[in-house]
Amino acid sequence: MRVCYLIQTYKNPEQIYRLVRLIKNTTANSFIIVSHNFSSCNLNISLLKKFQNVKVIHNNGVMMGSFGILQGFFDAIAWLLNQNIKFDWLINLTGQDYPTQPLSKIEKLLHSTKYDGFVEYYDVYSKQSPWSKKVVDTRYLYSYKHFKEYLSPRQKYMLRPIKHIVNNCQPFFRLDYSYGLILGMKNFYHLFDKHFTCYGGSFFTTISQACVTYLHNFVREHPRVLDYYKKTFIPEESFIQTVLVNSKQFNLYNSNFRYTDFSGSRHGHPRILTAKDFPSLTQANIHFARKFDMNVDSTILDKLDRRILTSKDINIDMSSIECVTKQNNYVNLSNHKIAFNES
Repeated sequence: MRVCYLIQTYKNPEQIYRLVRLIKNTTANSFIIVSHNFSSCNLNISLLKKFQNVKVIHNNGVMMGSFGILQGFFDAIAWLLNQNIKFDWLINLTGQDYPTQPLSKIEKLLHSTKYDGFVEYYDVYSKQSPWSKKVVDTRYLYSYKHFKEYLSPRQKYMLRPIKHIVNNCQPFFRLDYSYGLILGMKNFYHLFDKHFTCYGGSFFTTISQACVTYLHNFVREHPRVLDYYKKTFIPEESFIQTVLVNSKQFNLYNSNFRYTDFSGSRHGHPRILTAKDFPSLTQANIHFARKFDMNVDSTILDKLDRRILTSKDINIDMSSIECVTKQNNYVNLSNHKIAFNES
């Protein structure tokens, strides 16, 4: 069995090298794709060439909240499939993710599981959804244009009253500056009905080769759906779930086994984890966590390295989490809470 680790990166080269080195030194047959934004920071490819089965590909950078993150994901899996790289599972990460237990244990689970994917998902209009109807409508029922990637605190302050007026006094336009300046116009039609439900959840998943191939084919064969999502806001937290769950072809386990802490954050930026968070990361049913930053706290990564390299037996108890197969129930293992300013 072979797992492909897709790592989307744009900063902290030393941390990228560290993550790749850990994966290659603790897995026998893995393949790694590093999809890197070289316009954001340089990456010394020669340091990665000493490892077998590591491929670095260029991505064109992303504007947060746009389709760019998903575009990088689909470009990478297109390369993977076009090169006929054999793999059984794909785990997508960022350069600020890190495993919390031995990868051999995770891969052992994947080898024996009856599931096709480990994906957090929920009907965005259901009671299980952490988003209000207003948030869902704002994200996925408007067509957005991105005008400016970065706004200063002063610019955001000046836009605050304008945003409040635009977003609360009429239904046709939406203004947001969470990830740069964007303006949305209400769609006269949308994709979603009783036959094609809008689902949401974390972008980070562990999915089988069959799911990867289905997603790859779907974006080529359904340009209308792709074009619609390209104009939505934060599409990476809906597109994969919506496509896979609506297909009704896959046995999906409703958890992604990831840990993220959004407490005290705004606009969906998770808190940087430190050594104080280590006890929270040692639960057996957490496979990966984010965000980490070596420049803020490298001790937490040292502690995780020791756990990963010395743990003899970490049992993954599948029965301790409610299993949901092709249903709409929501399991919040990953502490995934999206902060969205409704003002």
